Amino acid sequence: MADPPRSEVFPSSRLDNDAGALFVLQSKGEWWHAGFHLTTAIVGPTILTLPYAFRGLGWWLGFVCLTTMGLVTFYAYYLMSKVLDHCEKSGRRHIRFRELAADVLGVLLGSGWMFYVVIFIQTAINTGIGIGAILLAGQCLEIMYSSLFPQGTLKLYEFIAMVTAVMVVLSQLPSFHSLRHINCVSLLLSLGYTFLVVAACINLGLSKHAPKREYSLEPSDSGRVFSAFTSISIIAAIFGNGILPEIQATLAPPATGKMLKGLLLCYSVIFFTFYSAAISGYWVFGNSSSSNILKNLMPDQGPTLAPIVVIGLAVIFVLLQLFAIGLVYSQVAYEIMEKKSADTTKGMFSRRNLVPRLILRTLYMAFCGFMAAMLPFFGDINAVVGAIGFIPLDFVLPMLLYNMTYKPTRKSFTYWINMTIMVVFTCAGLMGAFSSVRKLVLDANKFKLFSSEVVD
Repeated sequence: MADPPRSEVFPSSRLDNDAGALFVLQSKGEWWHAGFHLTTAIVGPTILTLPYAFRGLGWWLGFVCLTTMGLVTFYAYYLMSKVLDHCEKSGRRHIRFRELAADVLGVLLGSGWMFYVVIFIQTAINTGIGIGAILLAGQCLEIMYSSLFPQGTLKLYEFIAMVTAVMVVLSQLPSFHSLRHINCVSLLLSLGYTFLVVAACINLGLSKHAPKREYSLEPSDSGRVFSAFTSISIIAAIFGNGILPEIQATLAPPATGKMLKGLLLCYSVIFFTFYSAAISGYWVFGNSSSSNILKNLMPDQGPTLAPIVVIGLAVIFVLLQLFAIGLVYSQVAYEIMEKKSADTTKGMFSRRNLVPRLILRTLYMAFCGFMAAMLPFFGDINAVVGAIGFIPLDFVLPMLLYNMTYKPTRKSFTYWINMTIMVVFTCAGLMGAFSSVRKLVLDANKFKLFSSEVVD
């Protein structure tokens, strides 16, 4: 694991001999590249889970929660980019979340403590998403295979192995910046499968084959509360990314002001995809919505509920984007590996640096693939990750970092809105963690190692 910063001062010159900075987090990008990276990190196939999240909230509370999360995360990411800009102007450019937190909050909480807390949460989130991306990509392959060969004998873990092999090859792309073209395609893919799924849902809802719709919530008060907080955690996970400083690090200096443009590009895509997927899916399937709306359109019993070409294209688009998502969320792990294993006096593609990169990234992807095959219950894990990972990094720390950096007066509106967001989302995170773990326990009897069924 990376060493914590040893000094209270973080001069930009410290990055000159930092292999993680020079090789993985190269600062060469433009604002639209940051927008591509952000969109890939946030707008993924998890948006097809939104109708499922609405199932625990109902129409109006779901709409309010989705809008609130969107506004709060945009505000939080904007504040964090301002903190990063402030540090850069002060001669302390930060390219890692953990170093930013250690610098700004070190006086309050201790730099070493904050460094390790952030790196632990980031690693848990990024590894969890890497596992989830491989699992869902394997499921996409399984869907296509079972459609073509209904009596086929291949199992889910075999498709996961295929996906892992592809990810091992793609993982050798050396830097975050080298993903810019892949992430541009990823943005287009997210728009593509959202359009296909939304069109399929609207067409089904208006047809004579529309399923019976039921929008009732849990019958018991406790059940409604737990379901609501689980849904909140899922939505938080969908909006979260936890790697904004690393994305901003890819911008060519000076990065001041560029990240806001990238955020606006990303949230333009979010507005179209999130609302259309959530509203159309929940409108058609109500509280029978699955953790992946594609599964509703392809029921286990009976014919598919949308044209097979539409579903096939959507599944292919999802599959391709999952490779990009897996790559984006692996970058923090790669820069930690590179910082420890690479030699900055040698070239990026020298044998001295190429061999360790090949071995370490292959082992990392193999671990993610193995865990995906062994533990196929993505829906429940997604809620837990949102509660214990994304909420602290994306809803609490940015506000605290801003207040500590800019020190708004206690009478100011900014100070109190930031404090309110921190308190509310800390409580929501604690409740969400409890309710998500509770659901995980309730679903435990469905879990089976190396199963061919993904538990909702």
